[in-house]
Amino acid sequence: MEENLEKQDKKEEIQEEKLENQEKSKIEQELEDTTDRLKRLMAEFDNYKKRSSKERESLYSSLLADIASSFLPVLDNLEKAVNVKTEDESYKQGIELVLKQFTDVFNSVGVKEIECEGKTFDPELHEAVSSIQDETLGEKEIKEVYRKGYQIGNRVIRHAMVVVAN
Repeated sequence: MEENLEKQDKKEEIQEEKLENQEKSKIEQELEDTTDRLKRLMAEFDNYKKRSSKERESLYSSLLADIASSFLPVLDNLEKAVNVKTEDESYKQGIELVLKQFTDVFNSVGVKEIECEGKTFDPELHEAVSSIQDETLGEKEIKEVYRKGYQIGNRVIRHAMVVVAN
């Protein structure tokens, strides 16, 4: 009888151990699922931060381009004023200083003039308003610039109006 009781106790212990192992395995599975969800959530949040950062940079670039393009006619007029003949040298120097300050501000925010004369015509940077035949120039070489073009980084805010040879 004692033997039967011992066997019964052993069976109960084995059953308890099985239940404990099942619970342990269930808890481990829940932990693994929770860890997986946490990792996915962290990855989603990281992607969100990167995406919102790119959107902010894009918005900043777009606003800067809009503001700079609204000031380009002013810059054009200052350049014309510098080229006008005048007898008042101090007046001319004042206009030149304002023009230099204006171009320095543009350069500091990344607005650069598109190089044109002597370069090959590129429809992404230049707008051809006329073409001429000139044997001294190469094919699709820019002869003259009617209006300067500007860009911020690789983004064109105003195409250069040019005369293209051949």
